[in-house]
Amino acid sequence: MDKLKENIINIKNRIARAAQKAGRSADEITLVAVTKTVAPDIINQAIELGIRNIGENKVQELLSKYDVIERKGDVHWHLIGHLQTNKVKYIVDKVDLIHSVDSIRLAEEINKRAQKINRVVDILIQVNVSQESSKFGIEVSQCDEIIRHISALPYIRIKGLMTIAPFTQDPEEVRPYFRMLRNLSIDIKQKKYDNVSMEYLSMGMTGDFEVAIEEGANLVRIGTAIFGERNYN
Repeated sequence: MDKLKENIINIKNRIARAAQKAGRSADEITLVAVTKTVAPDIINQAIELGIRNIGENKVQELLSKYDVIERKGDVHWHLIGHLQTNKVKYIVDKVDLIHSVDSIRLAEEINKRAQKINRVVDILIQVNVSQESSKFGIEVSQCDEIIRHISALPYIRIKGLMTIAPFTQDPEEVRPYFRMLRNLSIDIKQKKYDNVSMEYLSMGMTGDFEVAIEEGANLVRIGTAIFGERNYN
């Protein structure tokens, strides 16, 4: 618990410094604790220490933890990993924000499942700004057309954009990708599509979140710096 507390305090301080450097308030930035492979008891400890936003990569893992995480009413769940259409039905009533919508087909499935439970689901559009074949996300050139199509779905609200930057030892190398997503967000906002608000920019992880904040991120997804290195095998 002591190490976890120290890590959370350290991350919040780093967020505050990065925000200050960019002339922003730390209150603008939401820390999403990425809990992939983290045991529920550790997540509960993190919640006791003030973590309120939990990000899971896989639907099955989210489901296995959902009912054993304490104070659920105070906790916001984020699905941040790739979402298959056949898994939507399991999480549509549980998550507060889906970060990883990367196709019209997926959006239509979310809309269909959300309609069945009479709930409007908040989503982000995942954009592959780095054009890496190993990453999910739509291309920048597709963004306008796809957002226009999804904006017409009545049980979805597009709340912003998400990206995953290339892995690099030097965070400065990914600054252009974060800047590109921010500029794309500004362009979309100016078009004033119905049912679309560019409220969130989800970008930045343990290795690059400070640069992401400087470039406009207000959702940062941090796992390793909070919970330590993990074995994903």
